[in-house]
Amino acid sequence: MRLRYGQLFTALCLGAAFPLLWFAAWQGSRGGDPHRRERRRQRLLRSGLRTAAGLSTGGAGVAPGSRLKGNDLDTYESQFGELRQRLLYAEKENKKISQELSSALDEIKHIIARRVNLTTNHTDDTKWKVLNLTRKLPVHLTNMHYYLPHLREYEDGIFPNVIFGQQRTRVSLVMGIPTVKRKKHNYLISTLHSLLYGLSEEQKKDCLIIIFVAEVNAEYVNSVAESVKTSFPREIQSGVLEVISPPASYYPDLSNLKKTLGDSEDRVRWRTKQNLDYSLLMLYAQPKGTLYLQLEDDIIAKPDYIESIKSFVAQQSQDWMVLEFSQLGFIGKLFKSEDLPLIVEFFLMFYKDKPIDWLIDHLLWVKVCNPEKDTTHCEQEKAKLRIRAKPSLFQHMGTYSSLAGKIQNLKDTDFGKTVLHKSHNNPPAKVDTSLKIYQQYTLEKVYKGEDCFWASAPVAGDYIRFTFLNPLKVEKYFFRSGNMEHPGDKLFNTTVEVLPADEMQRKQPVDNGNKFNYPATKDGYLKIGAFENGIAEGSISQSIGRIQAIRLSINSDSSVWAVLSEVLIKTSEN
Repeated sequence: MRLRYGQLFTALCLGAAFPLLWFAAWQGSRGGDPHRRERRRQRLLRSGLRTAAGLSTGGAGVAPGSRLKGNDLDTYESQFGELRQRLLYAEKENKKISQELSSALDEIKHIIARRVNLTTNHTDDTKWKVLNLTRKLPVHLTNMHYYLPHLREYEDGIFPNVIFGQQRTRVSLVMGIPTVKRKKHNYLISTLHSLLYGLSEEQKKDCLIIIFVAEVNAEYVNSVAESVKTSFPREIQSGVLEVISPPASYYPDLSNLKKTLGDSEDRVRWRTKQNLDYSLLMLYAQPKGTLYLQLEDDIIAKPDYIESIKSFVAQQSQDWMVLEFSQLGFIGKLFKSEDLPLIVEFFLMFYKDKPIDWLIDHLLWVKVCNPEKDTTHCEQEKAKLRIRAKPSLFQHMGTYSSLAGKIQNLKDTDFGKTVLHKSHNNPPAKVDTSLKIYQQYTLEKVYKGEDCFWASAPVAGDYIRFTFLNPLKVEKYFFRSGNMEHPGDKLFNTTVEVLPADEMQRKQPVDNGNKFNYPATKDGYLKIGAFENGIAEGSISQSIGRIQAIRLSINSDSSVWAVLSEVLIKTSEN
């Protein structure tokens, strides 16, 4: 690559030397007789000396024949005019060539960066990538050095480290989640479970969730990244999830901040750093999608939140700047990605002065409020840019703030009651289980779609069974464990088994257990599927015939309780 840079430098030098080479060639092409050129040079020199002598004496004593003849002067003026035009043209061409070479050099750098990203092992938590390898600031980052002057000494100070990620771009929705170290409880994994819960494959392909671990301690950052990777390996591999962190050089000295708004020194430092965290996260996310949704690491989401957001955006008949899907703080605030550079620049102007949700309000005031009119008019104008959606799609669930000692029992009253189950019209059946049921969360309720099923921690040999009143031809099944409030209470190492209604079919073993090529249990059930990441779904071969029962068999002890939040059994009759 050094050789390529050397070649580009040589080309630039040749381009700069082009006018000189052209001038030399032009001079050499004037006339073929060297004696004639020498006589011209001597004549011009003598004429110049005589003219100079004449000027020094005020023109006295200079013979008329000692000056240049009119036709010679016109010739030289014409030739010098032509030379000037050619030099100007050569200079213009030289600038054009220089710009083209510079663009080519930038493109080569971008290609190198992309290739490095593709060849880097994204799953190795000991290797961190710098987002931009070109050392050239994008347009929307050029003002950061003005507001954060300490970054002038650090080339990479505004480029996050990418711990895990596939550099996904061109999605409809990018979600940003800053997270920091909490002394008592971390809610991040639960938040991610809630956001990913129920998303279709198409929705996953058209969104990106960026987790910004806003700490500079490498050990802690890697531990968070590893926990995300362990909990969501498929989402990390596919590119739905990215984990990034700031370089240590990004933050200025926060030890001597001016106290404002009557806040303590700790609170001023906390909110100032938070403003910087949001700003860096937004700038990183800006080129990756059309819309940007700001979230926090301690929330739960309604199952259909993506479709609700897209629908609400489509309904807007006027230009907007912020769409709010929660009334709390900075949760659920949606921006157009094209607006983020302006918004971040405003944040950075006043990042030491006020909390981020207040700064958003001030930005709207600056854009639309008329100082000559009253507050009512101002609020009406701001309401055209900041539009509230109801009911809320996100609810705050954390109790312990990232600010040490702060307890926050914030709840969004517009969120409504959380629906923890999904109902379906299932065929008549008798249900039973060996699990110990918790309070009123019975198996009958989840089968009828009235509530979820919740039981204490399963052990190997436990089961959940649905026995049909009449044998049925079942086309497909779907079981979901866990829910938004308890996303970790899933069924692990659990198989889906069916009992053929024809006893003769159960007693016809082949090498794999029976003629249907499914493993069989000792009591005649066929193992047709298993839970993966809390979900079991599939179709049932019609060659099995009618089915008497479906059973979920738990094959190992679990350290968590079990929630069954959705049961779907589709037959040819329903």
